[in-house]
Amino acid sequence: MANSAAEAIIGAVVLVTAAGFALYAGQTSGHGLGSADMPLTAKFRDANGISVGTDVRVAGIKVGTVTGLTLDPQTYQASATFTVPNDLGVPDDSDVKIASEGLLGGNFLEIQPGASEVLLASGDEILNTQGSIDLLNLLMRFGTGSSQ
Repeated sequence: MANSAAEAIIGAVVLVTAAGFALYAGQTSGHGLGSADMPLTAKFRDANGISVGTDVRVAGIKVGTVTGLTLDPQTYQASATFTVPNDLGVPDDSDVKIASEGLLGGNFLEIQPGASEVLLASGDEILNTQGSIDLLNLLMRFGTGSSQ
């Protein structure tokens, strides 16, 4: 009987520890229980370098993630859906661009807040966008002296 009680206590400690690790991982990744995120969209001529799960940053700080990428069949532009915290308050004249962490680094979405007092609501679209810059194409233009 004492052996059975000890096994039950050890099992309970293991389950509580596992739940603690899961809760900690969820909170540090931005997927905690109380996190309220607001979806926004932006359309890019070229969304090369980003995918679902790509970071969304403001002033270099991760504030959200890209949750979806689709092709708009009317405009042939890439439509990116991403989330930011509800309490962030993104002005409606903000810019969003696909930025690079460096020559060998990955890409991320960077929101540059505007000066408007009107804030975007859930599901709104940021109209001022800048797509990714193809570094290889840029180097080829420089090497060949081509302007196209």
